[in-house]
Amino acid sequence: MSTIDMKSSAEQGLDALEARVDELIRTVERLSQENRSLYARQKSLMAERADLIDKTDMARTRVESMINRLKSMEVNL
Repeated sequence: MSTIDMKSSAEQGLDALEARVDELIRTVERLSQENRSLYARQKSLMAERADLIDKTDMARTRVESMINRLKSMEVNL
């Protein structure tokens, strides 16, 4: 193998390595963005869940209060 062939082969190897590194960098950037997006979505869903839990508790309290009023009306009849 001549010096020119070895240099060409080394350059090809470096070019392939550089392409692979560039691909990995793009993948990391894409996954980082996806991760940020998922964390934001999770935060939003957790806030929505907390709000729904509060609303459910309020509704349960109101229904229990109505049931108790109906029971007391029933007793008074």
